[in-house]
Amino acid sequence: MALSFFDDLSVYREGLLSQGFWALQVYRFGHLRFRYRSKLIRIPLGIAHVILSKLVEILSTITIGVSAKIGARLIIEHPGAIVVHGHTVMGDDCIIRQGVTFGIKNIDRPFDAPVLGNRVNVGAGAKLLGKIHIGDDVDIGANAVVVTDVPSNHIAVGIPAVIKPKKTPPITGTPTK
Repeated sequence: MALSFFDDLSVYREGLLSQGFWALQVYRFGHLRFRYRSKLIRIPLGIAHVILSKLVEILSTITIGVSAKIGARLIIEHPGAIVVHGHTVMGDDCIIRQGVTFGIKNIDRPFDAPVLGNRVNVGAGAKLLGKIHIGDDVDIGANAVVVTDVPSNHIAVGIPAVIKPKKTPPITGTPTK
């Protein structure tokens, strides 16, 4: 836990003052209880997590389901109205902004949450819904509503999201016209 604390802290410009950082740490604290089988450890950790997570929800309006799987160095750049479903999976080095929701698409399928690869950049107000897979190095535009898979090195923009390959920069030394 100590290593992930400092690893997460290293990517926050505001450091210890960032509400997103503290919401992430409360999530990690709550997730810690899954390492233990003994109810004598799990129950007190669970109670403490519920209290801390409600405090985070009140102060920063960030809700992260304790069962979510979040990789290293998640940046919650702007707090506010962020919801991460408990079955969401995120890779390393992802960035999310205010108003983002990772959730279900159908009430009949309560466990179908998004799976994100590494280095996914999610714009403000974006909604990622259902059992979708987002590849590595993907950019999700502000206010996009993503309900289908997005392959690696693509962008998703609009409502519903249109998926386009990222433009690759020209190779150095090659003339461009």
